[in-house]
Amino acid sequence: MSLLNNLKMKKSVVGVIGLGTMGSNLLLNISDHKLAGAGFDIDQKKVDLLLKNKRDNISATNELKTFVSFLEKPAKIILLVPAGPIVDSVLKDLIPLLSAGDVVIDGGNSYFKDTDRRFHTLKETGLHFMGMGVSGGEEGARFGPSIMPGGDESAYHSIESVLNAIAAIYKGEPCAAYMGNGPAGHYVKMVHNGIEYAMLQIIAETYSVLKKINKLDNVQIANIFKSWVKGELNGYLMESAIEVILRKDDLAEGFLIDHVLDVARSKGTGKWTSQDAMEVQVPVPSIDMAVAVRDLSSWIDLRKQLASRKTNELPAKKLKTTELKKAVSAAFMLCYAQGLHQIHKASEVYKFDTSLLQVVKNWRAGCIIRSGMLPVFKKAYEKNPSLVNILADEEIFKSIYVNIPSLSSIVLRTIQSGYTIPAIESCLSYFRMMTSDSLPMNVIQGLRDHFGAHTYERNDRTGIFHTDWAQPVK
Repeated sequence: MSLLNNLKMKKSVVGVIGLGTMGSNLLLNISDHKLAGAGFDIDQKKVDLLLKNKRDNISATNELKTFVSFLEKPAKIILLVPAGPIVDSVLKDLIPLLSAGDVVIDGGNSYFKDTDRRFHTLKETGLHFMGMGVSGGEEGARFGPSIMPGGDESAYHSIESVLNAIAAIYKGEPCAAYMGNGPAGHYVKMVHNGIEYAMLQIIAETYSVLKKINKLDNVQIANIFKSWVKGELNGYLMESAIEVILRKDDLAEGFLIDHVLDVARSKGTGKWTSQDAMEVQVPVPSIDMAVAVRDLSSWIDLRKQLASRKTNELPAKKLKTTELKKAVSAAFMLCYAQGLHQIHKASEVYKFDTSLLQVVKNWRAGCIIRSGMLPVFKKAYEKNPSLVNILADEEIFKSIYVNIPSLSSIVLRTIQSGYTIPAIESCLSYFRMMTSDSLPMNVIQGLRDHFGAHTYERNDRTGIFHTDWAQPVK
């Protein structure tokens, strides 16, 4: 059955497949900008729910062929369906209804290698396929998300005006710039989510030490966070943390946060980030640790069993919140440094031709990891578009380095108090190693050559060397 608000309405400039919360909100966003949009969902109830908004420039149906007929040519269709096999299933039904030049855009959190496969498969049929990262959640979809489109650049330009209209705006600039070739859009969103994992873990660890070591209550912790977001730590995640910490429970007495099980779930994007960082050989230890802690948290029965065996805990020494703020600031910057470095290297390896300047510009508004640090990164990439790692920018390096003593002190005192802050600790280790002119890898290379004849290089002459360790030194 097909339902339209107006049978005589003009053709839609864009269609959305998947009328869940994200898809419906995006169509309402499109409508707000005076653009005609069409929606499709196999579930008639979702179609009806969308049409209850009574927008003259929105049509919707549960018949795929009718949906395609609503669209102007070349058709431009955004998929907002769960990542994985469902995307392939939708494409299987959709492709026969399209013609050469039409553009299909996957706006879900698809794995970038799946996007690359689909990109090449559709290209053979004359269709354009784009992977488009969307950040900002339900509210972002409704009022302006951060959008990370990638794929065929000509296809991007065909929908550029629509994306610019519905994206979040930062000081007059839409956060919807082109991310690069093939699956670049989904790759950038994947790393975005990896950075998000690390920042979430840092916020959780900060809350934990204030609660367990400083013995503060939820209101006191929220007030500290409120003071922080007025300065360099302003951003969506910190703002959201305040709301989460202060939320009263409607099922029990007290605050909701005190009744939430301490097991963190995930949908896989953080793991994908860590896995591909290893493929392109870029260190992202804070993202790795955030993924590992989520996995560790799931072993709740074992954790409780082992916790019951602990005795003779050391007395906790309170942390200075001024130092903790500086530590969190440095840690956040180092998380961005790791993720942006990974995107830079991946762009070279996979030939994405991604502009890091455009990446940080896209993240400045409507984005889960937006923060006051991103305009600083923008300036660095404007000065040097080929910057490998933001640590190489002198001003950014100074802003991190000045907070390293506080970061070191917080890590040390937390460990001495019998607690751990693994993501924050990993940021310190990352900085220390990344700024070291000497690492003990010579020992590892010597051992590898000793037991496996893997050879080594020398620091006093060029070439590849192997030592016959069974022979005595002459």
